[in-house]
Amino acid sequence: MLTIKIIPTDTNNPPGKLADAELHFTGPWDERVGEHHAVRDATGTTPCSVLDGLKLIGFGVWERHTGGRNVTFPARSYSINGERRSFALLRPIADQTAQDRIRDLVLAAYKEYEEKEATRA
Repeated sequence: MLTIKIIPTDTNNPPGKLADAELHFTGPWDERVGEHHAVRDATGTTPCSVLDGLKLIGFGVWERHTGGRNVTFPARSYSINGERRSFALLRPIADQTAQDRIRDLVLAAYKEYEEKEATRA
C-alpha cells in the first residue's frame, strides 16, 4: 500500500514551495502478473512489498508562477565545469508518462491536506 505524507513548509523559503511529500510503503500488496512477482514474508504466507516499511523522500509541492501546482521529484545535484546540473533519482523505465501517476497522487494528497486544514481553521 502506498501512503503519501504531506509536510507543509512553515516559511516561504524558498519562495513558492508549499510542502514536502514522502511516499510511505506499508503492508500487504496484491500479487502481480507478468515478470513482476510478489515477495512473501518470512512465514511464506503473506505477500508483502520489498519496499514495506520504507519511505521515498525528496518530493516537493510548488506553486507555479502561472498558477496551479507542480511536483518536483527526488534528485541529486552536481557540478560539471562550474555548471550546476541535476540527476533524477526516480525515472521511468519505458513509459515516459509513468511519473504523471505519482505527480497526480502527490497533488491529490496535497489538495486533501489543504481541505482538512481549511476545516480546522
